[in-house]
Amino acid sequence: MPEASLQNTSGLSQQKPGFFETSRKDAWWVGPLFTAAGLIAFIVYSTWAAFQNEHYQWGPYLSPFYSPLLQFEWWPLSPAFLILWAPAGFRLTCYYYRKAYYRALFLTPSACAVGGKPQNYRGEKFLLLFQNLHRYFLYLALVFCVILGYDAVISFSFEDGPGVGIGSIVMTLNVVFLTGFTLGCNSLRHLVGGNVNCYSCTSFGKERHQAWKFVSFFNLHHMQWAWISLFWVGFTDVYVRLVSMGVITDLRII
Repeated sequence: MPEASLQNTSGLSQQKPGFFETSRKDAWWVGPLFTAAGLIAFIVYSTWAAFQNEHYQWGPYLSPFYSPLLQFEWWPLSPAFLILWAPAGFRLTCYYYRKAYYRALFLTPSACAVGGKPQNYRGEKFLLLFQNLHRYFLYLALVFCVILGYDAVISFSFEDGPGVGIGSIVMTLNVVFLTGFTLGCNSLRHLVGGNVNCYSCTSFGKERHQAWKFVSFFNLHHMQWAWISLFWVGFTDVYVRLVSMGVITDLRII
């Protein structure tokens, strides 16, 4: 009898749950729902903002969607499309974002212990193959952090001299959040401290261990950095756009 019961239980455990089928009693769908809403909202707004090709600059402020500002006579579209592919590629291939949109948008699966869409895995093809480029997008992201850092410094320089505006603080926080997100990247963590079994047995082991702990500090809250940087880069564009349109006035603190 115990043996038959064991075999029956084993058979049930091997049966795959149907789509959205689960025995969970909690509100498991809340997380994927808000994740999907946040991602879709950002994608829609950033795409709209990129197509506008106006109101992306005011005084010393430049929208991060257009930085660095590249303008060529031969380019017929918005200059935003010349640069947005790099940060977009970095986020699209990010390990955290992959988990987020695989669950929230592709429903494969939507949550732990919840049945996902039926699928037939055929190896790393198409989008999965593109994910392997994450490390190279990381290098570009580090360059963009420097560029946006320069923009933040410039945001304190007005026509009448140095000063501090609300926009200066907004742009400075933007580069802080983006840098925190980038420094917490799993690929960067592996790059500085991976492939080492013994730090004390390798060249520059002490320095690499310190670098690994530094990156791990940001990596510990990689999800939080991912969301706050995503929100703030969009908010920065909104702020610059509204000031440029005259909807709001940039207040000078100093």
